Amino acid sequence: MKKTIIAAFMITAMAAAAAGCGGSGGSSQKTAPAENGSGTASQNSGEASEAPASSGEDSYTIGIGQYAVHGSLDNCREGFLQGLAEEGIEEGKNLTVLYENANGDGSTGTQIISNFLSQDVDMVCAIATPMAQTAYGATKRTDVPVIYTAVTDPVIAQLATEDKMPVGNITGTSDKLPVEEQLQMIRQILPDAKTIGIMYSTGEVNSQSTLEEYKEAAPEYGFEIVESGVSGAADIPLAADNLLSQVDCLNNLTDNTVVSSLPIILDKSEDKGIPVFGSEIEQVRIGCLASMGLDYIELGKQTGHMAAQVLKGEKEASEMPYEIIEEASFYGNSAVAESLGITLPEELTGSAAQMFDSIGESNS
Repeated sequence: MKKTIIAAFMITAMAAAAAGCGGSGGSSQKTAPAENGSGTASQNSGEASEAPASSGEDSYTIGIGQYAVHGSLDNCREGFLQGLAEEGIEEGKNLTVLYENANGDGSTGTQIISNFLSQDVDMVCAIATPMAQTAYGATKRTDVPVIYTAVTDPVIAQLATEDKMPVGNITGTSDKLPVEEQLQMIRQILPDAKTIGIMYSTGEVNSQSTLEEYKEAAPEYGFEIVESGVSGAADIPLAADNLLSQVDCLNNLTDNTVVSSLPIILDKSEDKGIPVFGSEIEQVRIGCLASMGLDYIELGKQTGHMAAQVLKGEKEASEMPYEIIEEASFYGNSAVAESLGITLPEELTGSAAQMFDSIGESNS
């Protein structure tokens, strides 16, 4: 009799444990958006954005995986949701959003995508190159489409072919930097400068690709590029000190590792009176001198429009070439210019997309 009772108890316990594993069906937890994208995957657990009430129309669930916490990627996410809303796909109506941030950790990114797939998402939106690569690898044997944004070079990242066509059920938008326009701007602002320092992560293929573009184009504008590779955020303080001792200015890429530590770099460059040029609006807002850069809200919107076509069944991701935001704009920070004793040329400020007169706080 005792053996029968014990066996029954063990069966009940095993069933309860299996139910708690959070499989793809039943009452598995969904992930809520973190405040400013600052939570890790494990910290973000909770309820998803409120599921839409049934109204007879199609409804969708999208998993948004973001590689790191910084302003440009946050803006991509915001713009992506705005783009979807412009196409009639909106949270609280016909869209449920699962959001998780890897905080720059590749293994966490893998867990995030696996979590999305276990919750039967209709689409994965991958923000930044490492997350896009992870998402593509994880979804290859599924029918879940991937839409990416903020991938600098989809070809180098092996997400697209030379003619911009997808390698699989994946497409999106590139934040390819306007290298020539940036170098021309730096020359206008610093007519006597000779050396530009660029810090990049050796583990991010997008950064290595852009660095090569800068090295190739720099001599045409009378510059020499001094590079410094880092393997992680812990290397940045020392690398910044070494680089700042060798150059007339720094030029920042859209490197996720470096951008996440940009406040540290800005503090060190301010102490030495060396200007730092950004690659997009958020970097200028928090203390870079200027940028001939991209608007990541607009990039996100463009991605949202593409995603809507896939969700509505109008197109397959596998047949859509990736898109590049075409227009680069000037952004300047007059407060930074004043502190450095630099006058920004009127031909740039007069046509600026936005000028900042103070230094804002980083979201990192």
